Amino acid sequence: MARRYWYVILTYILMQLSALPVSLLAKHEYIPVIAVIYWSILSFILGLLIILWIMKPDMQMRHARDAAPMSSMVLWSILGVFMAFIAQGVAVAIEVYVFGITPGSENTQGIMNIARAAPLFIIIPALIAPILEEIIFRKIIFGSLYKRMNFFFAGLISAVIFGFIHEGMEHILIYASMGFVFAFLYVKTKRILVPIIVHAAMNTLVVIGQFSMDPEELQRQLEEMQRQVEQLQMILIGG
Repeated sequence: MARRYWYVILTYILMQLSALPVSLLAKHEYIPVIAVIYWSILSFILGLLIILWIMKPDMQMRHARDAAPMSSMVLWSILGVFMAFIAQGVAVAIEVYVFGITPGSENTQGIMNIARAAPLFIIIPALIAPILEEIIFRKIIFGSLYKRMNFFFAGLISAVIFGFIHEGMEHILIYASMGFVFAFLYVKTKRILVPIIVHAAMNTLVVIGQFSMDPEELQRQLEEMQRQVEQLQMILIGG
């Protein structure tokens, strides 16, 4: 792995950890909680700028001869959104009906709670995070592994890391399934821009959908889904 890639990963880690001191100050009421949110926005923007600067040599490289042309990029970007949502839906169904995991993501809900308090925060999940995550998890981690092993194992390792970073082990299947789709799009088109577009489009659609739904109604739907899962489990056990 190139040395600059390690610098990118280190920058990403420091960016994530930078909010901890500010959070502690807010916890002890030395500063307002809203300051933590705006510091997160600032740190993500700075992190993105630094990482793009570090990755400048990669951006200046010529694309592979068989890299997808613009028309194919558009097509795969549109198709990729459907593929990612289908993969996510299958993963949710497996989690709910096979493993009995309660539907709903604490990560997503936490992001939406913050976004409702400070709408500017939306730029992180909708734009900045997809760029950073695809550079790190697909281009660097998956790309480095793919040079040493086949697609399945390289995709599995990078997708599991991607899922664990987002939600720990509880909903890792959902995030890992999307990670596989993003890795496939990267290999298929040989352009990191395609999984970035798909990732950003998914996040943006989820944010819009969450904003258009009343939080109490969303909670009622999740509770109703959980009751249906419990009833199904009772039927299966009884049968």
